[in-house]
Amino acid sequence: MPVIFQKNGYRFFFYSNDHEPVHVHVKHGAGEAIFSIATKVELRESKGMKFRELSKALALAEEHQKIILNFWHEYFD
Repeated sequence: MPVIFQKNGYRFFFYSNDHEPVHVHVKHGAGEAIFSIATKVELRESKGMKFRELSKALALAEEHQKIILNFWHEYFD
């Protein structure tokens, strides 16, 4: 499972057998969320994350969207 980056207790990653559309998994504590990344960063699903944690994860995903996209395409293309 390739880790893209970690910041403030949030770990951004994808699975080596992941699929389109481009998305990123985010773990924080016992919670996990998935954000679509391709055009606009949007929450796809979450489990066990509080609203405040999701807001921080969203902000980090938006801030690092280009890095996430580049990492995805380097890995899968």
